[in-house]
Amino acid sequence: MLAIDHIIIAAKDPAQAAHKFGQKHNLTTIEGGKHSNWGTYNYLSYFSNDCYIEWLGIFDENLARKSDNPLVQQLVSALSNNIEGMIQFALRTNNMDEYVKHFDKISLDFTGPVPGYRQKPDGSDLHWRMLFPERKLPFLIEWGNGKNVPQDESLINEKQLKSITYEKAGKEYFNKAFQLDSAGVSILLENGKIKFSADQELDFIFE
Repeated sequence: MLAIDHIIIAAKDPAQAAHKFGQKHNLTTIEGGKHSNWGTYNYLSYFSNDCYIEWLGIFDENLARKSDNPLVQQLVSALSNNIEGMIQFALRTNNMDEYVKHFDKISLDFTGPVPGYRQKPDGSDLHWRMLFPERKLPFLIEWGNGKNVPQDESLINEKQLKSITYEKAGKEYFNKAFQLDSAGVSILLENGKIKFSADQELDFIFE
C-alpha cells in the first residue's frame, strides 16, 4: 500500500516560511539541504506518522529553469507567477518498477524514474527516485538508502499529518493510476488518507 511521504510548499524564502508556519502551529522545522543539480533547496518539518512537509525554494534560477525535473518545473512556474503555498505531494512506494509497468499497461504517460540526491546538513547523503504520471500531482517517490528522517528523533513532531484533500474529479484517476480503491469520499493509505472534495482546493490536515 502507498503512504503519504511529503507535501511540497513553494516558497520564495523557505527558511522564513517554515519558521513562520512552525511558530503558528507549534512545530519544529529544520534546514534540509540543497539539490545542487536542480538549483533548489528546502526546509522540513517531520511528523510522527512517517511523513513530512517540505518548503521548497530556488537558490539558482538558471539551474532551476534548465532542469527537466517536473517538480522543479512546477516550482519555477509557481514562483514566477508569485504563487506560494502547497503545489504538490508525494506518495511513497517500495515498488516503483511495478508502477512503471502498470502505467505502461494502462497507457498512462509518465516521466521517470527521475533520480534525486542531496547532502544533508550533517554530511550524510540521501538518494531517491521519483515517478511523475501525466497529471501534475501527485507523484511517486522511492527512497534508496533509507527514508528522509532526521537522525535526531527529538526533531520529529508528535503531531501527525492525517489527510490530504484533493479534487473530487481525481477520484477515478487515483483508482486507475495508483490502484487504490476509494471508500466513499476517501482513500486509505498506510499512514493517512486522501479525501476528495468538490469545493476545496489542495490542502492538508494535521493534528
